[in-house]
Amino acid sequence: MKLSFKLQILKCLWTLKPPNRTFHGHPRLFASDVYSQYESVRRGEQQIPEYFNFASDVLDKWSEIEKAGKRPSNPAFWWISGKGKEVKWSFEELGFLSRKVANVLTKVCGLQKGDRILVILPRIPEWWLVYVACMRAGIVLIPGISQLSAKDILYRLQTSKAAGIITNDALAPAVDSVASESQFLKTKLIVSKGGREGWLNFTDLYENQSDDHSCIKTRIQDSMCIFFTSGTTGSPKMTEHSQGSLGLRPLLSERYWLDLTPSDVIWSTSDTGWIVASVASVFDPWVFGSCVFIHMLPQIESKAILNTLCRFPIDVLVGAPTLFRMLVQNDLSKSKFMSLKYCVSGGEPLNPEVMEQWKSATGLDIREIYGQTETGIMCSVFKGMKIKPGSMGKAAPLFDIKIVDKDANVLPPGQQGEIAVRTKPIRPLGLFSKYVDNPKKTAESERGDFYVTGDRGTMDEDGYFWFIGRDDDIIISSGYRIGPFEVESALIEHPAVAETAVVSSPDPLRGEVVKAFVVLSPTFSSADLESLASDLQEHVKKTTAPYKYPRKVEFVQELPKTVTGKIKRNELRNKEWGRM
Repeated sequence: MKLSFKLQILKCLWTLKPPNRTFHGHPRLFASDVYSQYESVRRGEQQIPEYFNFASDVLDKWSEIEKAGKRPSNPAFWWISGKGKEVKWSFEELGFLSRKVANVLTKVCGLQKGDRILVILPRIPEWWLVYVACMRAGIVLIPGISQLSAKDILYRLQTSKAAGIITNDALAPAVDSVASESQFLKTKLIVSKGGREGWLNFTDLYENQSDDHSCIKTRIQDSMCIFFTSGTTGSPKMTEHSQGSLGLRPLLSERYWLDLTPSDVIWSTSDTGWIVASVASVFDPWVFGSCVFIHMLPQIESKAILNTLCRFPIDVLVGAPTLFRMLVQNDLSKSKFMSLKYCVSGGEPLNPEVMEQWKSATGLDIREIYGQTETGIMCSVFKGMKIKPGSMGKAAPLFDIKIVDKDANVLPPGQQGEIAVRTKPIRPLGLFSKYVDNPKKTAESERGDFYVTGDRGTMDEDGYFWFIGRDDDIIISSGYRIGPFEVESALIEHPAVAETAVVSSPDPLRGEVVKAFVVLSPTFSSADLESLASDLQEHVKKTTAPYKYPRKVEFVQELPKTVTGKIKRNELRNKEWGRM
């Protein structure tokens, strides 16, 4: 992209005055505008700019607009503890504080551009300050989930060769127990009211630092973040994203799935360790100058979520399917949301039944997104698009998505295959750079002209994509290929079912059969579980193709999940096949 073209886009976004277009009463860029802008890049007609830094090129520009009185008085960042504490920052304050933190990282800790720092913090304001400070200093941020064990932390420190770590009182002992085995670790920072031997106190240091810091010049391909994958199908891999794939990407495409204004407030309940937090609570809202709202939420609880939506002017809610499944178990007629008008679900497919229940109780649609750690948002049901329950929408503007076979041949609509992103001749801007220090896995992720996701799906005649399951989640029984999601969706329509997961189970006759693990609804009780299992089997036979019904049913108290709410089907499957 030529620099003049980049500036044209930035001006269009920041002034919110694209030519002669309005959307919901606001001047906007339509998805079609974004498509036309990006197509020229995808065809190679424009050159991507050599230098870009999200902190200086986006956040500091919003600070200037704010000072000029051209942005609503909405905070840029709004945090609540749930126990009375509250933090609000403007873009100017965010800049001031993050520059102080950048000086801590560089002047006090001695970290330099390209160094890596592991940041394991819950949803507290310091996480956002560190994130922006790392952008300013060119330090590579490695976010980690708060539930990591000492073994997990050691794996991440050793694998990433991180020079620094920032965490809190809860995890500092775990870090200390493995620090001696982390030969690259030079500095430890703790976010704490008190001190800890061998650690620098983050709060004391940044409060006493100068805010005189010049943002470093970064190239578009420079590493910005490394995310460890969830590891549901193997050891977590280090997925590298650049200034371009995380920072420049939303300037071109992301009105497509969020379509926010500077007056909007968005709340994503994602854990800080996952890419969803970066996408939905950092880059994409701040491109629009919107307010990022955060609740500390030590645990995801229905009561806390609903109470927050009723007390605060939250316009957009982004959550995992588990969140919405949990919320519809409540009497939603008692909840009067203050401002909520747009709901987004991602991480895994959301059952149509849950979407219907939510819509019936709240009048709001839930729009699905689809993506991976490697891709960010790939598909979306954006505003104004017809909702097809069960579909994850159409391809985002940056991605040319196809359904391909094992030889990377593009399949026609309606035919099942692997979801893939075209990477040749032009690799799309939002795609990850590589699996760090793992060229074998990086190469294996490519097939022909495509990055292959490992997810199976179909595309219909209208260009909507439908998720079937992970390639290794597919059940082959008596020669029939069965995706777990359709069976799960049928089961969850039954009033007795709160949650369910479907996997393969060994069978001497059919090779493998469908088995359903079922969590009963709290409002349902049955002493005769054998009879209930038969009822569920008959229900599935009537709802979908009879051969897909679960020949085995097991009732459980809970399902194994990642911290993002994804069901660990591989864990259940391994148990069934005796691999645990």
